Amino acid sequence: MDNKRRKFLKMAGASVIAGIGAPAIVKLTSTTAVASGGGGHEAPVPAAAQGASGGHGVEDASRIRLGMVIDMRKFYGNQEMLDEAIAACIKAHNIPEIPSKKSEIKWIWKTGYGNAFPEHSHAHRSDTVHENSFPVLCNHCDNPSCVKACPTKATFVNETNGIVAMDFHRCIGCRFCMAACPFGARSFNWQDPRPFIKAYNADFPTRMRGVVEKCNFCGERLALGLEPACVEACKGTGAMVFGDLNDPHSEISKVLDKEHTLQRKPSAGTVPSVFYIV
Repeated sequence: MDNKRRKFLKMAGASVIAGIGAPAIVKLTSTTAVASGGGGHEAPVPAAAQGASGGHGVEDASRIRLGMVIDMRKFYGNQEMLDEAIAACIKAHNIPEIPSKKSEIKWIWKTGYGNAFPEHSHAHRSDTVHENSFPVLCNHCDNPSCVKACPTKATFVNETNGIVAMDFHRCIGCRFCMAACPFGARSFNWQDPRPFIKAYNADFPTRMRGVVEKCNFCGERLALGLEPACVEACKGTGAMVFGDLNDPHSEISKVLDKEHTLQRKPSAGTVPSVFYIV
């Protein structure tokens, strides 16, 4: 094993300990939410999906279930804010900016309405919807197909908060998770990504060739009591609301109770925890 790989494994292991295994508490809503816990690699048994865009598929309402609401009304005509949110994610996680489309690494990225919501009506879309891009990311599903497909448990559900997490040093690059994900939310490092990192963040491990990666809901930031980087970039606008879906008094629950929202590809049965106000 070469020195670079040893260093990567050490950094990745430290990230798992700090961002997943440590019993940190973060104040996300009106109640405290555990950002990280026992680090178990067994996904909880999901509850059945409850309709196309309702119900979160959570068995135990007393457990924390982190999710996000993206209010596109705040991004319409303000795509610069969306660019800032994406840039914040790139900087926080050492995401390489590779010019090749084949080798592109995406945690949160922009796409059109038709790609984001292929199962919803596209007839007579408004000019506003047609002219603006939508942010898409890992949906941190209640019933994640990627977890079932991973042979090494490199992808697993954090039982304390429902985040679909990754242990990079367990990834063997088989890409079964990529094939299983109905949202295209995972990227594969076809080449060494490190030369393409523009602003290195020493607090988050870089990856290596042959490893899959994706959005982690900023688990490492939650463990420090911080919001996800993209949410922080939009702070004060209501464009991205993050919190505990199981807490009826949380800001995200209040938004979901008030607004009509969409989830991506509901027929896949994965029960996404990312909701959109369109």
